[in-house]
Amino acid sequence: MQIEIKTLDNGSAGTAELPDEIFAIAPRQDIMARVVHWQLAKRRSGNHRTKGMGEVSGTTKKPFKQKGTGNARQGSLRAPQFRTGGVVHGPVVRDHGYDLPKKVRRLGLLSALSQKAADGKLIVLDGASGVAKTRDLAIKVKALGWKSALIVDHEVDGEFLLASRNIYGLDVLPTIGANVYDILNHDVLAITTAGLAGLKERLA
Repeated sequence: MQIEIKTLDNGSAGTAELPDEIFAIAPRQDIMARVVHWQLAKRRSGNHRTKGMGEVSGTTKKPFKQKGTGNARQGSLRAPQFRTGGVVHGPVVRDHGYDLPKKVRRLGLLSALSQKAADGKLIVLDGASGVAKTRDLAIKVKALGWKSALIVDHEVDGEFLLASRNIYGLDVLPTIGANVYDILNHDVLAITTAGLAGLKERLA
């Protein structure tokens, strides 16, 4: 599949060949959903927790005698029915991540790339460097008509990354960091020619 190579100045720099086995497969919506769920689960910190009955501060003395008061029998003020008591079956610190087979993750990435290509939202750039000012990059992005874009390069240029950090809706990732969630979370996917070669190598 042939695609035009664009420049950041919205010019043309020739054409590039996109391999069909990466950018032209039938997108699997179910696989992409599984991969996104896996990514978001891994991102959860899992550090929310509550104190149980044995952890809250307070006396262990029996509040009142067992019989003769007319009240229900109680053994501790740390019990969950009291205002200062512990929480029953509350959340504990844990890891929300789980394993997902590499083949499923690879198919999810292929499906996301093919989905962008099928929607006409895939752009190949000749390069993502040479811009060191946020103002200059913002002008170029506006001229390209991007409101939400992800730029994938083989090795991210440091100055270009700094220039892009304060532009709303624009993110830059290295080839090794390209993932299903970020691809689907942006309207436009822009891959540099070096990033394209890196993706071919990664997904070979």
